[in-house]
This record gives sequence, C-alpha cells and structure tokens, in this order.
Amino acid sequence: MTMIVVPYHQDERLADGQLPVTGEVEVVQPDLPDGDIWRRLAALDDAAADRVAASVRAGGPTTVISGDCLLAMAALAGAQRAGVHPGIVWFDAHGDVHTLDTSTSGYLGGLSLRLLLGAHPELLAGPLGVQVVAEDRVVLVDARDLDPPEVDYLRSSSIRRSGVAELDVASLPDGPLILHIDVDVTDPGELPGLLFPAPGGPPATQVVAAARRILATGRVTVLDIACPWHPLADEHTHQIRADLLRDLLGARHA
Repeated sequence: MTMIVVPYHQDERLADGQLPVTGEVEVVQPDLPDGDIWRRLAALDDAAADRVAASVRAGGPTTVISGDCLLAMAALAGAQRAGVHPGIVWFDAHGDVHTLDTSTSGYLGGLSLRLLLGAHPELLAGPLGVQVVAEDRVVLVDARDLDPPEVDYLRSSSIRRSGVAELDVASLPDGPLILHIDVDVTDPGELPGLLFPAPGGPPATQVVAAARRILATGRVTVLDIACPWHPLADEHTHQIRADLLRDLLGARHA
C-alpha cells in the first residue's frame, strides 16, 4: 500500500509527529509559492495529486493522510490523472458544503466537499484540471453538525446521506470510489483535541467497521484521511490518535 502523507493544515506545515503513522510513507512537502492561500493550496494539491496518480497507475492501494479536508481535491485530481473517475463517500461530522458566500466562520475546510461538486471552480478544480463530481455520485456519512445554508443545500441536492452504523454498501455509487474520512466523524469523547468537535457522533469502532465494509468491496481507489486536530498536547492524546489511524489503515487489509 502506498501511504502518502501531506503534513499540512490548509497551507501551513504541521509540526513533525502531528500525523502519527508508522511504516514507510511518502511525504509531500513542496515549496509553496507566494500569493494568496488558494494559489498556495493549488500548488500543494498539484504536488500531492501527482503522487496519487503515480500510485493509482501502479495499481496498488493508495492512502492519503493530511491535516484537513481540502486535500480531498488532490485525491480526486490524482485519481483522474490516472484515468479513474470515482464517486465519493464522505465521512464527516460536518457537511463541508458551504460556499464562500454562505460561510459565516470563513473556515475554508467547510467548503471542501462543495468544491469537488463544482463550487468556485476557478480556485482549485480549474487550476488542477479536475472534472467535478455529480451530486448523485456522492454519499455523505454522518454530517450531524450543519449550518442552515448547508441544510438548505442538502435538502435540494441529489447527495445521498447515511449514518455511520446504517451505511449500506449497496447504496454506494457505482464504480471506483474515494473514501474520505475526516476523523472528527468520531465522537469527541473518544478523540480529544479536535479543531471542531461535534458531540453525538459514533464510536471509533463503528467508524472503522463502516470503513472496513466499504474497503471490502475492492472499489476504493483512494482512502483519504483528514486529521483536523489541535497540536499534540500529551502522550495519552498522541496514543489515541495513533491507534485510530492504525485501525483505519488496518481496515484496508481486513
């Protein structure tokens, strides 16, 4: 399995050890250009997408681990550069379907899924040459913390929704898939230090079990794991995070 680690939260380099994975990894850390954040994110995504594409072309399982959900654009771009046009299964405590016009917080990660669906193509999809994904090729899993504009959008969209425990692999889009897992889908009582904790989520065991069911279909082209958490505070928290990543990565081989 190719494991690609992109140690960034948006365009900021994370400190070493903030993504606690073991084993052989490929670290993507290009020199980012001057300019606004979107130019910098496009450069980061472009470098990561090239590594994803090389792995997908080689035919092995591909995993991307990063510090936030915006790197999902690199997973999609890389798969498409390798000739694969996947649907998306998006695990997240949040909807990530804001636009620049609807976001009240200004947190760009809240646009992550919507960018893949065609919002603001001039920012990332256009520069990266990405063919955006149709709404009916997306399943949004959990998304228990939604702002009113996201509720309105999802109500009128063709995106399918599911809870973690109830997710049925028969409801997944046909063909190849990107499985995106924002670790904050897990209940914050089990996973301390999240940037945007959303109480009422599933236990980690349910998240891993659902990931295992999807991966067992053999249709996941890229497993994309986002870790939007605060810098490491203590060894106990570090171990919890490392255990969750180990279990999610292990689900690929179950």
